[in-house]
Amino acid sequence: MRPPEEHLRWSSERFGRSEVEDFLYHEAQLLDAWCLEQWRDLFTADARYLVPSTDNADGDHDMDLALIDDDKPGIDGRVQRLMSTYAHIENPRSVTTRLVTNVRLWDDESGDLGVRCAILVTRARVASTTTYTADVRYLLRHRDGEFRIAFKKAVLGHRTLRDVGGVLSIVL
Repeated sequence: MRPPEEHLRWSSERFGRSEVEDFLYHEAQLLDAWCLEQWRDLFTADARYLVPSTDNADGDHDMDLALIDDDKPGIDGRVQRLMSTYAHIENPRSVTTRLVTNVRLWDDESGDLGVRCAILVTRARVASTTTYTADVRYLLRHRDGEFRIAFKKAVLGHRTLRDVGGVLSIVL
């Protein structure tokens, strides 16, 4: 998935930005409320969720290591672990607040809707607060009047995880 060149017009012939923003806000609210099962259900059966390493954000997703590289079964497992008591780092759970901004759309050559946005996630955990920023790209499929996530890539805006306490235990 490649967003259009900056000199091209960002837009979608099929969908308005407010409709897509409503979907992104819904996803953010599910994550902030720890409704991870409902968040998981936003993904298509062939979905991929990717968070590249901070030192090679533009690398080849199929060849390079990533912080997160989940297909649908991987997303299912991640949700199951985070919702259990086995995820010690998230027991008790972090309190998060997400802001979604700078939403841009394009009709992807795959037939899916391309979306690019910026997010800021504030995570409060025990005695500290951490802020994550990311450039997020989606491919959304519209079926039966609803969007589903076919691809999500969150590129952290940090050079190293040391900037944010050395861990990424939440979903971006």
